[in-house]
Amino acid sequence: MRIGQRYEDTAGPAVGERATGWEFAWLDGRHVGSEPSWSYPTIARALLRDAGSLLDLDTGSGELLAELTPLPRHTVAVESWARNTPVARDRLAPFDVPVLTELPGGEDEFDVVLSRHGRLPASDIVRLLRPGGRLLTQQVGSDDLAGLNHALDAPPAHRQPWNADVAAGALSAAGLEVTDVREERPPVTFHDIGAVIRQLRDLPWQIRDFTPSRYSEALARLDTFIRLHGGLTVTAHRFLVQAVRP
Repeated sequence: MRIGQRYEDTAGPAVGERATGWEFAWLDGRHVGSEPSWSYPTIARALLRDAGSLLDLDTGSGELLAELTPLPRHTVAVESWARNTPVARDRLAPFDVPVLTELPGGEDEFDVVLSRHGRLPASDIVRLLRPGGRLLTQQVGSDDLAGLNHALDAPPAHRQPWNADVAAGALSAAGLEVTDVREERPPVTFHDIGAVIRQLRDLPWQIRDFTPSRYSEALARLDTFIRLHGGLTVTAHRFLVQAVRP
């Protein structure tokens, strides 16, 4: 942030910007961190080498799935958020990947199910996987960016814990064999108040009643803190689980 910039100068552009799907290039350099030590795309590619069918749950705008090409011949994506669905369809059309708004209704259909930062409906995953089929999921845990809520005197994002133990337990109870569990809390630094506003506006579940006007006083205080200290560092919460259907 340049010395002499006012809170309004930094916050104003963030209020006006809108993200396309899950692309947040506007935050590059202003929001740093949140990636765990493992590489979800690398693990996913290894699973897809011998797969004949794939289901990608909550594909977002399809950008990650497009990066995993070549895809299995039978690949289906699901995205129910209206803002993302048309973006995903446009992006995945060249790969002949249909984008559904609801889970497929069949059984024993897919060799691999992927879910990165999406839903994890355990019983449906068991239904849709073939015997021997594999699940890979990376999830955002319930402690994600909790320091941001605290800094703005906002209520916590989640009332119930969502972590690796809870997810692995649900998958095991549904009939899957859990083969890999990892969990980390990497640091995330916001370098200006505009990045904070953009994060909270485009990911509305973090502070559900957030608007820049409603939180204007808290944002102004946080802006002063960031200017004095060069940034606000909080922690992300990520976990990864792999499982197989016996």
